[in-house]
Amino acid sequence: MTQLHDLTALQLATAYERGETTPAEVVDHLLARIEDGDRVGAFTTVSADRARAAAAAAGRTLRASDRAELPRLFGVPTAVKDLEATAGVRTTLGSALFHDWIPEHNDEIVDIMAEAGLISLGKTTVPEFGAACYTEPEVSAPARSPFDLTRSAAGSSGGAAAAVGAFLVPIAQGSDSAGSVRSPASACGVVGLKPSRGLIMAGPNGNDGMGLSVKGPLARTVRDTAAFLDALTTRTGAGTVHPPRADGYERACEAPLCFSRSCKRAAGLRARHDCCPLSNG
Repeated sequence: MTQLHDLTALQLATAYERGETTPAEVVDHLLARIEDGDRVGAFTTVSADRARAAAAAAGRTLRASDRAELPRLFGVPTAVKDLEATAGVRTTLGSALFHDWIPEHNDEIVDIMAEAGLISLGKTTVPEFGAACYTEPEVSAPARSPFDLTRSAAGSSGGAAAAVGAFLVPIAQGSDSAGSVRSPASACGVVGLKPSRGLIMAGPNGNDGMGLSVKGPLARTVRDTAAFLDALTTRTGAGTVHPPRADGYERACEAPLCFSRSCKRAAGLRARHDCCPLSNG
């Protein structure tokens, strides 16, 4: 029997639309999994009360609104990397220096996720200031691979990848300068994407000074990753030459594949590519 934590983000969105479950039921289920034992060290801070309040509000909105008018992933649980300031929620940056810091403001990415209707269950574990390829901060337990607890979840988005890989949330936000999304995704058996620089709005505090760091999605499936990327690219990024895909990244999952090296057409612009016999018919 399928459990609520087995459902992908898009499957949850469909279940909400069909009235098969509610954000409150899903959030309670996932919080129980976390509270019963976060063996992978995914979370530094769990914001259970805020998550339950957001889930109740999301449920009321779903009942009173046309689902087609709401964001695609409305009401889906997620988590925020502990490098992102979150108003009213402890944000440690993985450092003992910020052990008790409770910001009064949100970083841009937190607001973007809230606008998408996503419900954060808390802050995922990071190495100190995100400056390591492993996730072993002094402020919380180390992040471990769900497949082998003796092995690291890598870093710096180790907690985010571990949370997704351990089925604690279906999707989670990460960030990547030199592998900080991709390495943990590999260690935890999930999908991690580093988007083009500037594609996702980082806000005034989101630049690492070298222009290498970007925000990125982690999920268990490619399609969830694409839908999450759609949600994260609703605000125009700064200084990018790569605007969001006009027809959306989730829709791009339906585009035909072309295996011809001579094909210069962008995926999805045509129903088929005449240059590629594998895409004909």
